[in-house]
Amino acid sequence: MVDYSKWKNIEISDDEDETHPNIDTPSLFRWRHQARLERMEEQKREKEEFEKLKKQNIKNLQDVKKQVSEAKEKGLDISELNKKLEKLMEEEKEIKKKEEEIKTKERVTPWNVDTISNPGFTKTVINKPAPRQNEKLSDEEREKRMKAFIKENEKLLKEYGMLRKYDDSKRFLQEHPQLVCEDTANYLVMWCINLELEDKQMLSQHVAHQCICMQYILELSKQLEVDPRSCVSSFFIKIQEANPEYKASFDDELKAFQERVSKRAKEKLEAALKEQEEEERQARLGPGGLDPVEVFESLPQCLKECFEKQDIKMLQDTIAKMPQDEAAYHMARCVDSGLWLPEGGKKAENNENNGEIDPATADPATAAEKK
Repeated sequence: MVDYSKWKNIEISDDEDETHPNIDTPSLFRWRHQARLERMEEQKREKEEFEKLKKQNIKNLQDVKKQVSEAKEKGLDISELNKKLEKLMEEEKEIKKKEEEIKTKERVTPWNVDTISNPGFTKTVINKPAPRQNEKLSDEEREKRMKAFIKENEKLLKEYGMLRKYDDSKRFLQEHPQLVCEDTANYLVMWCINLELEDKQMLSQHVAHQCICMQYILELSKQLEVDPRSCVSSFFIKIQEANPEYKASFDDELKAFQERVSKRAKEKLEAALKEQEEEERQARLGPGGLDPVEVFESLPQCLKECFEKQDIKMLQDTIAKMPQDEAAYHMARCVDSGLWLPEGGKKAENNENNGEIDPATADPATAAEKK
């Protein structure tokens, strides 16, 4: 059978519906409530003081008992310690008596709206962001990981790079949290450089803005030592608050990044041109390993005219007029570069009789065309 007697004695501030007409009922209820709160506060304070006194008594008893034990081992007089111990034990009896009085008082105190129920347990859960993971990978492993990342997410990476509004970028990264990583920043850097090489500067500057946003998120995660994905919202809130110093720092970094991208694109273009020129140079090297263009430019003007006019008789006359050593030096270089083929005339004549012309074995005039 359920015992409902405990519900009979409940103190409620407004449990009297009928009051004297000259009394302000709401004020009376407030006064009763305030008086009850003050009594509860006094009881709480009294209980806290009692608990302090009880703990102090227990501590003192333990200390004195320890001193008595040590004095007995050393053979010292313990009469004073015994008196002190007796006094503390008397205090202990008084404390226990007081404790029973407090418990009785709590038992007979009526329940009220503040004490009628207490939580069975309380639990506070703090949602901490995940810690930042520092991966130790070799360059080869990083390259392999990035290739796989780009293969899986290239379409999403391009979508993010084309976004213009902060809110859209924030929403997109929250929907695709796998993009919040260094591989995304690296991909956007390479994309910016390629756009510069394609002479798409406006588009490159726009992608650069998205790249700096990603780099700021990554930097924020390093400072807080948390996972970058937990910094997405924080960054976009901060950048949209338009703090002058923070925005100026962001704009300066963006400008510097765009300049670095432009410089790197020019360097890559120059390197590509040099590589192409070197390939062309290697392709036209003569049998002696010399470049016919370089050899032609180093010739005296009189020899240049002979090769330009493709006149063998003029070449022979010019060589005859030149000092022997100088003529031998220049003609040897012409042979090594392919500008002059000693047997070229005869072979070319045979080819012409067959209806063919071999430019590689033609006379000096024909060989000069290789330049």
